[in-house]
This record gives sequence, C-alpha cells and structure tokens, in this order.
Amino acid sequence: MFKEEKGKRWEPEWMRFRDRKTGVSILQLTNYMAHSYHIYFTRNGWYDQNRKLVFASDRGNRANLFSMDLLSGEITQLTDLKPGAIETDFQATCLNPVRSEAYFWYNRKLIALDLFSLQERELYEISEEFTAGGIACTADGQYVCVCMNEDLSYQIETDLSRGYIGFEETWALHPVSRILKISIDSGEAQQLHQDKVWIGSLNASPTQPDLLVFCHEGPWELVDHRIWGINLMSNEIWKIRTPNNSEEYVGHEFWHADGIHIGYHGFRGSLESKDKFFGRIRFDNTNCEDIDFPYQNIHVHSNDFDHVVGDGQQASAYHGDRSTATIRLWKRTEDGFIGPRKLCEHRGSFHVQKTHVHPRFSPDNKKILFTSDMSGYGNLYLVDVPEFDSLPEMVGVD
Repeated sequence: MFKEEKGKRWEPEWMRFRDRKTGVSILQLTNYMAHSYHIYFTRNGWYDQNRKLVFASDRGNRANLFSMDLLSGEITQLTDLKPGAIETDFQATCLNPVRSEAYFWYNRKLIALDLFSLQERELYEISEEFTAGGIACTADGQYVCVCMNEDLSYQIETDLSRGYIGFEETWALHPVSRILKISIDSGEAQQLHQDKVWIGSLNASPTQPDLLVFCHEGPWELVDHRIWGINLMSNEIWKIRTPNNSEEYVGHEFWHADGIHIGYHGFRGSLESKDKFFGRIRFDNTNCEDIDFPYQNIHVHSNDFDHVVGDGQQASAYHGDRSTATIRLWKRTEDGFIGPRKLCEHRGSFHVQKTHVHPRFSPDNKKILFTSDMSGYGNLYLVDVPEFDSLPEMVGVD
C-alpha cells in the first residue's frame, strides 16, 4: 500500500561545484539515490514566469512528476502514481503555454494535471491496439496533439527506452500510426493524419497555433524522410528539410522560440564520418541554413540560432580521456559561427533514455539545463552561461 504523497514538499537538494576543466560554476539541482531527469529537450519545462521547473524522478521506486522552485530549491511532488501496467514515460510530458497544466500518458490515458491545485482529469484513452506516443500542446493552449502507434509487441521484442531494442525492427514493420488533435476543454478528439509508417517526435510551434512538426521515426539513414509539417486547420502535410543528396541525414528537430524556424543536426555519409552539421529552416521548407562542424553531438538545442548548445559524446566510450563528454557552445557572429567552446563536462553515460544529457537553454538564454548520471544516478544540473570568449576552445576533432 502506497502512502498518498501528492503535494509532499522536499527540502532543497542543491549542491554547487566548479567544473574541473573549465572552472565554470555548476548547480546540481537534485541529489537523490534514484534517477531524476528533465522532460524531453524539445519541450519547455519552465513555468510560473520561469520561476519553477517540472521534472520527473523515480524516488520511492516509482516514477512521478515533481516541480522545483528555482528561487528556493524546494521540491513539490505533483503526482502520486502507482506503477502501472505500462511504464510511464514522463519525458513525453508537455506543458500548456497559456494555462497551468501539464499533460502525460498513464496506462493508455492522457492525463491533464493542474500544476497548482494538483487536480488531475482524463482527456483521452487509446485502445489496446496502439501504444502512446508524443504529446504537443498548441500555442493557444486549446488543443493537445498526440500520436499513437500500432502495438507490435506480439511480433517483436522492444525496449526503446533502454538500448533502443527493437528500434530498427519497429521501423521495418511500418506500424499504423495516427495523429490526433484533442480539445483540452471537452476532450473531443479529431484524427488529423494516419499512415503506415512509424510516427514520432510531435512538437507544436510555440507561437503559431496551427503548426505542428512530426517525424518518420527510425534509423535516420533508412527512413524515407525525417521531418514533416502539418497544418492543424487544413490537415495539409509537407516535407521539411529535404536532403541535398541521398547521403544526407537529419534529425532531433526542435522549434526555435520564434515558432517559425526549426533546428536540427545531421551528418553526411555515415554517422562515423566527420562530415557533420547543424542548422535551421523555416517551417515552410525555405531559408535553410546549415553550419558544418566536425564534432559529434548526440543532441543540439538553440532558442534563436545565435547560440547553440551540444552534448558531445557519451563518457562510457572514453575510458581515461573524457574530454569529449562535454557540453559545448557555438556563437553566431557577423562572420559566421565560432566555436565550439567547452562549457563543462557532463560525464553522462546515455545508458538509458532517462540519463540522456539533453541540454537545452532556459527561455531567457542565460542558463543551460541538462541531465547526467555522473554521480551514478541521473540528476539535473543548471549552468549559468558565461561570456563566450571566457571559455576554452575545443582542441582537435572528436
């Protein structure tokens, strides 16, 4: 029997230390012997005028949502969920940009959570033939868009959150996928799109209520096309960031804060090649800007394309020298991009999805949030962004 703990307050767990390579001050936000992690890097977790942050944690041997007061460090438990028949993926959580609600899946049900009263209500339930996918809230706060994919567990073994087991097999089976638009007030659902292809990575424009991007999921070099746009009013669908040649691949797309441009990163030839780039493009597939760089990143993020953050490679691949397991920054100047510069080590293993580093800028571009299991458990870290020129340059090619 679980004790009711919704609304429970936890004392601040903050610890401050300096990065051993760059001297940058890092604030460790959580310190608990269970994984804690922020929601997926393409989604904003800040709310209440950016004074609070939503995150997830496995304390008490079960996954729940929490909120952190970024002024005091005090933590509030937002949900009190018993372990369900289906593992809850809180990284898919999204926040409403105009009202105090968060949305997440729990046992096939889409739940709306009031971030202040902590009241929950069910918006939608998917049938047993499908598995729950991404969640995205429109810029006007009126709709939640979700995707669902045909459940293939009777055909193949999958464990996508731990080692991407079944990743390529799922892509190859072309599961039936659907995108729905659900009214936040009434729960009325409208199907926007269906295809026999694995759909994922729903992201709604933060400023344009009728725009959504999604992807054809799978190995980047094997999918027919990665990034797609959809107009929520007309249901028009179009390709975004069409390749310049047959050996150019992009992914990990995200919206810039203007809600007009979409960021991404990619490679040419093979993932192991040095021919890598990051870029941005308008939602209508125009004004593409790609920046070549020889450094491996697993994820990149930018609010405005003036400053870009990347997370390098995983620490476990580099035995004694972990210099490439770093958060690194690029800066745009009149002459183009300069960098990268080392911000700090992350020493993250990327062993499971919860401990992917997933760096992202705060809404005001002054801080960078990331997750790392450098302590043995996944924890959240927040770094004040210093003057770019004060940071050491990357040396060589990693």
